[in-house]
Amino acid sequence: MPKLYLKYAHAATLGIVASGTAPVAYCEDGKQAVVPALESCLVWDLRKGESVAEWNDSTNHAEVTAIERGPNGIFAVGYNDGSIRLWETATNTSTITFTGHKTAVTSFAFSTDGSRLASGSKDTDLVVWDTIGEVGLFRLRGHKDQITGIKFITSDSPSCNHLVSASKDSMLKFWDLGTRHCVETVIAHRGEVWALETFDSTRNDRDESVAASALTVITGGSEGEVRVWNLDLKTLSEKLEPAETGAVTSSYNDEAVDGDAKENDAAAKTLKKSLTYLGLLERQSKERVLTIKAHDSTRYLVVQGSDRIAEIYKIRTQAELRKREARLRSRKKDKPVSEATSVLAITDKLPRISAIRCGGKIRSIDVAPSGAKGLQKDSATFQIICGLTSNQIEVHTAGIDSKEEPTRQDLILESSGHRNDIRSLCLSSDDTLLLSGSHSSVKLWNVSSRKCLSTMESGYALCSTFVPGNNHVIVGTKTGELQIFNLASFTMIESIQAHDGAVWSLQMWPDRRGITTGSADKEVKFWEFALQDSDAGGKKKLTLSHTRTLKLSEDVLCVRHSHDGKLLAVSLLDCTVKVFYVDTLKFSLSLYGHSLPVLSMDISSDGTLIATGSADKSVKLWGLDFGDCHRSLRAHDDSVMAVRWVFGTHYLVTAGKDRNVKWWDADKFEQIMKIEGHHGEIWALAVGKYGSIVVTGSHDRSIRIWEKTDEQFAIEEERKREMEEMFDKNQLEEDERGAQAIGSGVATDSEIEGPSKPVVDTEVGNATRKTIQTMLASEQILNALEIYEEEKEKSELDAAAIKKWEERKRAGEKVEKPKPEPRNPYIIAANLDGWPSEAYLLYVIEGVRSSDLEQALLVLPFLKLVALLKIVCVWIEKV
Repeated sequence: MPKLYLKYAHAATLGIVASGTAPVAYCEDGKQAVVPALESCLVWDLRKGESVAEWNDSTNHAEVTAIERGPNGIFAVGYNDGSIRLWETATNTSTITFTGHKTAVTSFAFSTDGSRLASGSKDTDLVVWDTIGEVGLFRLRGHKDQITGIKFITSDSPSCNHLVSASKDSMLKFWDLGTRHCVETVIAHRGEVWALETFDSTRNDRDESVAASALTVITGGSEGEVRVWNLDLKTLSEKLEPAETGAVTSSYNDEAVDGDAKENDAAAKTLKKSLTYLGLLERQSKERVLTIKAHDSTRYLVVQGSDRIAEIYKIRTQAELRKREARLRSRKKDKPVSEATSVLAITDKLPRISAIRCGGKIRSIDVAPSGAKGLQKDSATFQIICGLTSNQIEVHTAGIDSKEEPTRQDLILESSGHRNDIRSLCLSSDDTLLLSGSHSSVKLWNVSSRKCLSTMESGYALCSTFVPGNNHVIVGTKTGELQIFNLASFTMIESIQAHDGAVWSLQMWPDRRGITTGSADKEVKFWEFALQDSDAGGKKKLTLSHTRTLKLSEDVLCVRHSHDGKLLAVSLLDCTVKVFYVDTLKFSLSLYGHSLPVLSMDISSDGTLIATGSADKSVKLWGLDFGDCHRSLRAHDDSVMAVRWVFGTHYLVTAGKDRNVKWWDADKFEQIMKIEGHHGEIWALAVGKYGSIVVTGSHDRSIRIWEKTDEQFAIEEERKREMEEMFDKNQLEEDERGAQAIGSGVATDSEIEGPSKPVVDTEVGNATRKTIQTMLASEQILNALEIYEEEKEKSELDAAAIKKWEERKRAGEKVEKPKPEPRNPYIIAANLDGWPSEAYLLYVIEGVRSSDLEQALLVLPFLKLVALLKIVCVWIEKV
C-alpha cells in the first residue's frame, strides 16, 4: 500500500494593497475602487480605508492584467492567461467567463449600453464579446504588437458602429464592426502607442438631442508625447459605402447616369482620412505616457506617465474658446489676422492647469465618475485615484480653485502591505504571530485574524527571529546592524552595530539563551541575551552581549545550529559548508559539492541530516556523522532561496526563485508535492513548529500562508496529475501553433510554400479558442452521448421484454412481469431517474459555459455530431 501524505492548501494572502499588474478603477458611486491584487481583485472603501470584498476565483491562478468599469455595476477583469471574467459589484460574484486570448489581456472597452465588450491582448488580437448572450462574436486581426487601448465609436447620425484600437506597433486602426474590417490605419507616433482616449469636446455646447459630428482623440506614446486628433464621424461612416458601377439608365427618361463618376466619388470617400492631427499637449514630464483619462463631464483630462506625476488639463468649451480667441486677437492689433484664420493653438484648447505628485511611481490612474461627485459651477472639483508600483493607493482631489493648492491628497493606503520585496519571515514559538521584514520596515501580523498589528521602521531587514517569550524580535540588516524591537510598545529599543557587512543570517541558540549571526564581513559572532537599565523609569530592557567571534576566509551566507547544540554549520561564498564544534569552535566537517554558493540550509531535529539549498538550483542531503552526500536533488528551476525541515520528521520544505514551494520526503528522496502560487521570486520561508502552516514571502510583495489539510494523497497520484496537466498543455500548444497571430514570428503556410498558394484572409476569426476547459466539456458531452445510446438500448430491451411478457400473458401463461434494466449511476446522481434518456444529455450541455460551447462542439467527431443533431430535433419536438 502506498504511503499517504496530507495536502497543503493556500489559506490566505497578506500584504497586498494594489499590485502593479493592472489599472485601478472607480466603482460607479465613487466611494469604492477595484484594484488588482495579484490573481484577485480587492474592493477598497476609500472613506474607511479598508478592504470590503475580494474577487477571487478558486480555479484561477493567473495574475490580473486589466480592469474596466462597465455600466450597471459590471466590471471586466482580464488575466495573464488570456481569460476574462465579468464581476458584479452588487453580489461580488462572477458568472461569465470568456476564453479567447492566448496571452495576457491588456485593454478593455464596453459599448455604451454594456451589451458588447471589446478586449485586446498581447497576442495582437481584438475580440468582441456579447455580454448578454455570453458568447464571443468575432476576432479582429491586423496589429503586429500588443494592443494598448480600445474605444467604441457609436453614433446614430451619422451612422457609426466602429472601434478604434491602439497598439505598440505605433498604429491606430479603425474597424467597421458591421463589415468586420479595418477601414483606416494611421501611424500615430514615432514609437509605441501606450494610451488612447476619446471624448466629445462639444458636448457641453450643444443640445443633448443633437448628435456629435466629430470626436477628439488623444494618444500617448513611448517618446513622451501626447498628440491630439480630430475624428470626423461622417467621413468615417462613409468609408465602406457600396459603389454603383457601370452606366445606369433611368426607366422614366433616357438620361444616362455616369457610373464612373459614382465610382470615383466612392473611392474618394474611402481614401479621405477621417483622422486629422491637431497638435501636441505641453507636458512637464518627459517619461512614457501610460494612461489618459477624460472626466465624463468632458471638462478635464488627466495624463499620467511612468514617473510620479499625473498632469491635469482643462477642456475649454466653445464659449471659453471664443473669449480666449478675442483676447488673443486684441493682443495682436499691430499684426492683423484674418477672421477666417484661427489664432488658437491646441494648448489654448487644452491648457495644463495643475499636476499631482505621488509618493512613488504611478502604475495607473482613474477619474471618479461625475455621478459620485458632480461638477458644479461653484465647485468643479473631482477625485483621482492613483495606483502606485510600490503597493500603495493614493486619492487626490483636483480642480480646486486655488493657485497655491490646485490639488490635495485625501487618502493614502499603505499600512497593510510592504512597499518592497519581503526579505525575511519568522514565526513566534506558538505560531500565532508573524514578523515580516522588507526594505525599510518590519510588520507584525496576527496569523489567525490575518491582520497587520503594527508597522515599525527598520533598516533593510535580511533575517529575523523572535526572542523567547515572544515579546521581542531581533532583526539583522543589510548595514550590519542588529535591531531589537519591543512588541508591547511596537518600538525599536536598541540598534547594535554588530558587523561591518550585511547580516545574512541569524539563529537562536538551542538553549534559547542567545543568538548566532553570520555576516558578509567573514565573521560569525555569538551573542547572549542580557538586561540593562532603561533610560526611563528604571525598568530593564533587553540587549545583546557579544561573547565570541569565529573568523573565516569567505563571506558567511547562512549559519545553523544542531538541535543538541553541539555543532554549528556555516555556509560560505566559496560554495562550501563548514561544520564546527560549538564549544571549542574547532573544525569538524567540510561539505563540498555545490557549484554555486549555498544560500540556505537547515539541520533536522534529530541531528542526523543537513539540507543545503544552493544557487545552482539543487538541494543536497548530507549526513552529519561523516559528511557524506546522501542525495542531490534537482529541486527548482532557479536558485533555491530557503530550506526548512518540519520538526520531528524528515519532511523538507524548499522555496526558490522559480516561484514554487515544494515538499520533499528525505527518506525516500522524492518530491511530495509542488504548489505554484506566487507571481515573483520567493525570498523568505517560515515553517510552523510541527508543520501545520508554512509561510512564504516574495518579490511580488505578498505573504502567503499554506495550511495542512485533512486531505490525503499518494505521490503516484500527484505525479499522474502533473503528467496529465503537462500533456493537456502541450496538446493545446501543438493545436494552436498553426493559428499564430500576425507578427508572432511563426511562419505561415503561405510563407513556407511560396506565393503559389493563395493567402487566406485572416483579418476576421472566431472569437473563442480551444482550452483545457473546452476539451473537458467536449469529453463530458461525448460521455453523455454514450450514456444516451446505452440507455436507448436498455429502453428497447425493456420494451421487447414487456411485449413478450404481454404475449405470454394473453396465451394464459403465469409469468412475472420483467424488471426494467437499472439506470446509469450518472443519471441517478443527476436526479433524472424518471426522465427520458435524452434528458441527461441536455443536463450535461446546460452545464457547459455558453462561451465554451462552440469550441466544445467543434471538437466532436462528425458521426457524434450527427447523433447530437438528431437528439436536438427530439428536444425541439417536445418543446
